[in-house]
Amino acid sequence: MRPIIQHSRWAAIVALLVASLAVAAQTAPPRLIDAHEHFDGEPGVLENLLAKLKAADGIGFLLVTQKGFPEASKFMHEHPGHFIGFGDINLDDPDVLNRIDRFHRAGFRGLGEITSSQKNYDDPSYWPIYDRAAKYHMILLFHTGVVSRENPDRPENVSFDRMRATRLDLIARHWPKTIVIGAHLGNPDYAEAAEVARWSPNLYFDLSGSSLIKMNGNYKYFRSIFWWSGTTSSHTPAGGRNAFEKLVFGSDVFGGELGEFDDGLARYHAMLDACSVPPDAQAMIFSGTMWRILQQQQKEMDADKGN
Repeated sequence: MRPIIQHSRWAAIVALLVASLAVAAQTAPPRLIDAHEHFDGEPGVLENLLAKLKAADGIGFLLVTQKGFPEASKFMHEHPGHFIGFGDINLDDPDVLNRIDRFHRAGFRGLGEITSSQKNYDDPSYWPIYDRAAKYHMILLFHTGVVSRENPDRPENVSFDRMRATRLDLIARHWPKTIVIGAHLGNPDYAEAAEVARWSPNLYFDLSGSSLIKMNGNYKYFRSIFWWSGTTSSHTPAGGRNAFEKLVFGSDVFGGELGEFDDGLARYHAMLDACSVPPDAQAMIFSGTMWRILQQQQKEMDADKGN
């Protein structure tokens, strides 16, 4: 049986490489890039998600678990140009470096959603993991802020404090060429998240999850978080980009429930409109920023192949 198993593994690798190259070959940016879509092998999810992406002229970052990998790799091969693979890793897994190598060989372009670590995200014991991701030019997607507790009666070693948005500050600074995305804008530490992103051009956040539900009716609050738009000062980044461009779109669809795709889009639009974010900046949030990042990532990967 070993030759058959080996053939299946290589088929999966080729499939994901083809899907990744199809995205890279696109010349026009899509209207939407969803940087946060989970897949754990739930039946029918990929077909429904593909339909939503096609309707939105979109690309999805598919956060794939080991369980979902076989189906996801096959589906991505059959429908190239719509998904980019992100490998689900556990920072405390003794085999994590080998898992990253396997995801890289399979054409994955990112890692995440990284969550529920046993130490702070920026603990030096995790640095070899980030070194390996940097070697492959992989994007890192971290959960930040509060995290759900699905089994309250079961003891668990999980702490919000280890996953604060401020834990990404050191990571973004130490690996300045690695793109880091923090999910959920550090909920509820929004101001801290925006401030660490302000000075790190490689650090971004999404606003998926409960925040835009909780803040409904008070969306203008986010203008005080992303305060430096149009401000020229030694205390603001050079380049004059709208401060809201530190956000990227993420739906955080998970568990087979795709309602968050449409609901998340509607909440983002409502918040950005309430904050009078101009159309050009909104276009960057929904697609442009991540498209630019993907194009640069592809150039770096192509340069490695030429060496």
